[in-house]
Amino acid sequence: MRSGDNPVTDHKEAFVALVTCFNADETINYEATRAQVRRQVAAGNHIMCAGTNGDFSALTFEEKVRLCREVVEEVNGQAKVIVNAGMPATFETIQLAREFDAIGVDGIAVITPFFIACTQDGLIRHFTSVADAVKTPVFLYDIPARTQNHIEPETARVLSKHGNIAGIKDSGGAQETLEAYMAIGRDQSGFDVYSGPDHLVQWALENGAKGCISGLGNVLPDVLADIVSCVNAGDREGAAKAQEIYTAFRTDLYALGYPPALVKRALYLQDNSVGASRQPALLPDPDQDAKIAEILRKYERM
Repeated sequence: MRSGDNPVTDHKEAFVALVTCFNADETINYEATRAQVRRQVAAGNHIMCAGTNGDFSALTFEEKVRLCREVVEEVNGQAKVIVNAGMPATFETIQLAREFDAIGVDGIAVITPFFIACTQDGLIRHFTSVADAVKTPVFLYDIPARTQNHIEPETARVLSKHGNIAGIKDSGGAQETLEAYMAIGRDQSGFDVYSGPDHLVQWALENGAKGCISGLGNVLPDVLADIVSCVNAGDREGAAKAQEIYTAFRTDLYALGYPPALVKRALYLQDNSVGASRQPALLPDPDQDAKIAEILRKYERM
């Protein structure tokens, strides 16, 4: 049975788009990153590394490869690992994907090219070339607000027929698009949909998504895990209660500005070993920190 055939009993899963931890000099703190991996695995979540919440656009090629290796070593088979290989050029994306393929991950996410404007035919060529180049299953990654390139549902449908394209992560935020992707998953065996928007976790899982990939899970790993475990148990009331907390926290926190930066800062106020983000990301601000701390106290996270 493929995912989506029974949205309640089919096993769902949560991935956390893991933050990358930095030292004061902006070098990567691999030990602190490993600690965050352990924290997520203990909560019952899987890991996505080098994604939007992991500051992937600020990392060098070599850092991404080492980061992936460190995360896989720390997970040690206890959870799944997906890593993002997407870059503006198909050439570099393939190079990265091959490195991750050799390390041995469970999936390679490929964010749509950014800066370079792409046609839908161009996106088909891009993703097909990457999927042809590796053995590890490839997942499309749509986040048009950040890349300015959107995978139209019909484009996803074409790509879903590729033998090594295993699904899509939808971070567009539009329920209509998510529904269209899930319709493809119902029609095409082996094409799984992962929801990115934090406020749609329960809805997506109950309506055909295989899982979610959440940035907010860095701060609330247990609440995210509760939503998924309740859905898997058929406990809609429990899932709704956990989702209500997750959505309310999201609303309060994201009202302050750019979500990935706020997630990182909220986590920093819980555990300063994660460090700040590389510049020119949001600089720490005492007034904003006070507002974030108030939110954390409201939800008993400090």
